[in-house]
Amino acid sequence: MSDNTGSNIETLKERIDLLIKRFDEQKGIINSYVGRERDWKQNKIIQSKEISELKNQIEILTTKVSDE
Repeated sequence: MSDNTGSNIETLKERIDLLIKRFDEQKGIINSYVGRERDWKQNKIIQSKEISELKNQIEILTTKVSDE
């Protein structure tokens, strides 16, 4: 009986270790995705600001040209 209990405990330990390993792998994948998403959003904001600045510069230049 004790051998059966011991093997059951070992089996449970192996399963738990496998589940923890899978969890860590999934957590790594999710963290990587979140990091890429944050970088993408930050780049999008920077590019949006650059586009706005360029539009303003174009507007300023077109008014200068039309005034002359």
